Amino acid sequence: MTSAADASNPPSEAGTVNGPRHVAIIMDGNGRWAQMRGRPRLFGHHAGARRVREIVEACPENGVKYLTIFAFSTENWKRTQVEVSGLMKLFQRYITKEARALSDDGVRVRFIGDRVRLNDKLVEMMDNLETMTAHNDRVHLTIALNYGGRDEVARATKRLAQDVASGKLDPETVDEETLPKYLDTYVLPDPDLVIRTSGEARISNFLLWQSAYAEYEFIDTLWPDFTADEFSALTQKYGTRERRFGAVKV
Repeated sequence: MTSAADASNPPSEAGTVNGPRHVAIIMDGNGRWAQMRGRPRLFGHHAGARRVREIVEACPENGVKYLTIFAFSTENWKRTQVEVSGLMKLFQRYITKEARALSDDGVRVRFIGDRVRLNDKLVEMMDNLETMTAHNDRVHLTIALNYGGRDEVARATKRLAQDVASGKLDPETVDEETLPKYLDTYVLPDPDLVIRTSGEARISNFLLWQSAYAEYEFIDTLWPDFTADEFSALTQKYGTRERRFGAVKV
């Protein structure tokens, strides 16, 4: 990825009562959902994939322009070969099944993460879906696939260092506004709200830089059971929070 002039948008003004413009979701609990029903973990992942459409469709009515979902982390390769292989097939199936509907619904799809380890067929399908939906602007759906926050920062730093070494970037000008231009998310605003399902209270290496000022919601609902109504309730709850970004209300 090349650097871009349009880095992540700055935080909105303190004390806003507006809903979140960008929601990021750690979609956790698929495996447990399946095991609770005596089914294999992949059964839960398929159920979770079906849930994505409902949440994407709920975004416009809740004022959410950007939705970023954590589909597969750089650490998920540690899972069994059966599960990893099944997930890769699921991603291809999802793209095949949902591409036309996403495009027709005005959804622009982007993928973030390191594509080097993904198989060529899947990468080609990802590229094609991004091209197919590039003209859309109703909802911006970003899918984090083979993504890790630390890995992203490391890759961004490497690109930044290369620009310094080649003379394209003066190291004396590097500040906290510089690195975001090299991140996978350089064309996206930072997330306002991060939701994690399944009752776990950790961020799991997700959007580490971008979420510095995000609000977090850790909820008990397993991802396949997460509904549009619950999504709406969380976005409305966000609107009641006072956002000061380190300032003090006077």
